[in-house]
Amino acid sequence: MNRRPVFPSEGVVERAGARGESGEVTEPTARAGLPRGRYGRSAGDDARTDRRLKIIGGVLGAVLVGALGWAGAVYIAGQPVSGELTGFQVLSDTEVEARIAVRKPADVAGVCTVRSQAPDGLEVGRADFRFDDDTDRIHRAVVLRTTQRATSAELIGCAADPEPR
Repeated sequence: MNRRPVFPSEGVVERAGARGESGEVTEPTARAGLPRGRYGRSAGDDARTDRRLKIIGGVLGAVLVGALGWAGAVYIAGQPVSGELTGFQVLSDTEVEARIAVRKPADVAGVCTVRSQAPDGLEVGRADFRFDDDTDRIHRAVVLRTTQRATSAELIGCAADPEPR
């Protein structure tokens, strides 16, 4: 008689002469579990690893957010002159009025760069405007001359004037 051998990896074990409570021969039973440590880590180990990775990821994410916030605060605090474009109006085919609010120390002169663009995106005007008033907040309208009709005004940036008053 040629019987095929049963391998443990098939998950079935034959027990010769196994009998149930009533005395009948029972069918082969499925194995209760795989040998511990034979096929890698258990689900409990994976759950612990997942939890550990989530904690590490959360901590690293919080550190990254904190570092970005700190870098932004240092950058903003390092800018003694800042400005904001509060509005603009196209006056003619060659002029745009830009309204700029500037914040700076009272003893520092500031320079703000404004540019204007045509409907096709071409830059049609750019100028630097000096703010040397002895106040820390200035709100002023400036007129930017353009080479053709503009549709926008944009504040590029403000900085402390490198030239003394």
